[in-house]
Amino acid sequence: MTEFHPADGDIGVLRRSPLVAAFTDAELAALSDELDQSAVPAGTIVVREGDPSDGMFFVLDGEAVVERGPLEIGKLHAADHFGELGLLGLRPRAASVRSVTPLRMGRLSPAAWAKLAGTNPRLALRFLQGVVVALGEQLVLVTDSVGLLLGQRSLPRRMQITVAVGDIVHEVAPGTPAGSLLPSEIEGAPVVAVQLDHRPVSLDAPLLSESSLAPITTASWEGRDVIRRSAGLALLEAAATLGVGPIRLGGSLSAAWCIELDEPPADADALARDLDRALAISITRGAPFREEIWAIEEAASQLEEQGWREAARQLRFARGATVELASCGRIYAVRHGPFLRRTSELAGSRVVAQGGRLFLLFGDAICSRLPPGPCRSPIPAEVAAPRYRSEMTLGGARWLGALGVANVASFNDRCVQGKVSRIIRAAESFHEKRIGALADAIAARADKLRIVCVAGPSSSGKTTFLRRLSVQLEVNGIVPIGVSLDDYYVDRAKTPRDDNGDLDFEALEALNLERLRTDVTALLRGEPVVLPRYDFATGTSNPRGGIELALVSGTVLVLEGIHGLSPMLLGDAVPRESLFRVFVHPATVLPIDKLTCVSPVDVRLLRRIVRDRHQRSFSAADTISRWASVRRGEQLHIYPNLPFADVVFDSFLAYEPSVLKVFAERYLLEVPRDHAAFPTAQRLRNLADQFVAIHPDHVPPTSLLREFIGGSGFEY
Repeated sequence: MTEFHPADGDIGVLRRSPLVAAFTDAELAALSDELDQSAVPAGTIVVREGDPSDGMFFVLDGEAVVERGPLEIGKLHAADHFGELGLLGLRPRAASVRSVTPLRMGRLSPAAWAKLAGTNPRLALRFLQGVVVALGEQLVLVTDSVGLLLGQRSLPRRMQITVAVGDIVHEVAPGTPAGSLLPSEIEGAPVVAVQLDHRPVSLDAPLLSESSLAPITTASWEGRDVIRRSAGLALLEAAATLGVGPIRLGGSLSAAWCIELDEPPADADALARDLDRALAISITRGAPFREEIWAIEEAASQLEEQGWREAARQLRFARGATVELASCGRIYAVRHGPFLRRTSELAGSRVVAQGGRLFLLFGDAICSRLPPGPCRSPIPAEVAAPRYRSEMTLGGARWLGALGVANVASFNDRCVQGKVSRIIRAAESFHEKRIGALADAIAARADKLRIVCVAGPSSSGKTTFLRRLSVQLEVNGIVPIGVSLDDYYVDRAKTPRDDNGDLDFEALEALNLERLRTDVTALLRGEPVVLPRYDFATGTSNPRGGIELALVSGTVLVLEGIHGLSPMLLGDAVPRESLFRVFVHPATVLPIDKLTCVSPVDVRLLRRIVRDRHQRSFSAADTISRWASVRRGEQLHIYPNLPFADVVFDSFLAYEPSVLKVFAERYLLEVPRDHAAFPTAQRLRNLADQFVAIHPDHVPPTSLLREFIGGSGFEY
């Protein structure tokens, strides 16, 4: 700042200030003598929100704005004042002041105020009375504004409300943060969010009426999602601070998030270091996560201004007049779930580069809750055998782009424009073309290839994929003979159990490997084999309850099951050149905005919910309750085998969330509010709500989607 000497005209400026308008000329001169005068150029941050207070200021000349976070809350001109509470040093600065034009100010420091109080107590008292009146007027103005914005029916009607936390009932004042009634952790797992009347909300959510609370910890999938979501928004804020863009968060690897860029970085390592430093600064500062209610039009304008056009376009499909946005700085994202309270709770989150790609790591808060093994350090496997960047997935992204479908908003646009049939035909044709090419590749190795192994996680569409692959193989003159690995399950009494004591059907040891290898060896020798048959109702295996098979010229054995890619499945019983391994799973990540995408894991869960409820009479609540165990099993036993695949088939259909929505909305509504599955059901309902519905009649009978919604042209 440039120092100035007192100016005679400043007394005239001070006289226009309501704070000291009643002062005599002598009193104004005495006050002016105590002001430290200074000037700053336009664009200077005079005081910064959160910094220690060190006095109050009078504006003597120029213009400034008052900002709280990204919001401009007022303007300042000559004779205005700011920082009154700072005069007493009671609290950090509540807002920032930025000069719009060259600005000249007079600062009354705490030391100068103390001197004035000692030498002229009458003047100091009159000045203090003026400060109190000014603060009182501001408080009334703010109170009236808040009341007008909220409306009378939104204001608390009682001075005390009762809140139940388990069996304990609390009496609290309206507006009390929900998290203040919960412990910081439960059995070593941090509490990161709360179920408020069974709805997942952030810990800072205010309590406004009688309600019940239950903690959400990192021991649950939904709790770990709070950390992922918060870390993702903090990273996007860090990138915006650096001027890096455009970036977005892509597929989840449980312990990490793939960072996607429109163009490959010139130096991925340098970019990762810059982003990591910026994220670390944000974590150290402990910026608060804010969740705010915006009018749809206002929110769309904000998102457009920050370059989130896809998110702004998506708001056109919102049903309400308002939307919740979240921020930890200047970047806003549509809220699709709770956030942490402050960025300081993200300690351990890092940005790293490997193989020319960038990843966001979440640290021990998530890693310590995952099964031991590759899922805690997933980046090397993702670089070596990409889960989300297979040849087919990248090709699918290109043809989706050719159709004008780059995100959920553009997909919805095409639906509204009447182009549903075109998207469905293109998606199904893309699948058929890939399956045909796969059959051709198998036929090209027919002289040596004897076994095709097909694997993938739950609800990947393996069964319909095999039916369609079989048709294409027959076109090539190859007769597939299918064998389900499920028929090789051991009796339930011999099934291994997981760490929780539950039956672990995803473990390789749940299969009778010795019998499988014996049967396969006999088939390869040309001997007929009677297969076993597993009865899921009784949990027992009939060693000779299946059909009799034999491999002859022009046939190929097809083994289908979640462990089809494991090198331990057949061991040394089959030469490697006799095997062709296919991994099937949905892998396309369709963005909603730069923070949130349609997760392939959620697509599989929606598929399973619809299939189990629609065809097997299992409730959505039961399916969701089982999902954590399913996910743990695939992280331990299925995805680690992805590198052994000869081909990865992406079973995602761009239009399927719109069709699944027709069924899932009702099934998810059936989940009771007091059920542990309710938060997940709510999140999936919100996901389905992002899509325009498509009637199931549009889905072809041979579509992989028919495996889950019914009406397939194949027999299962």
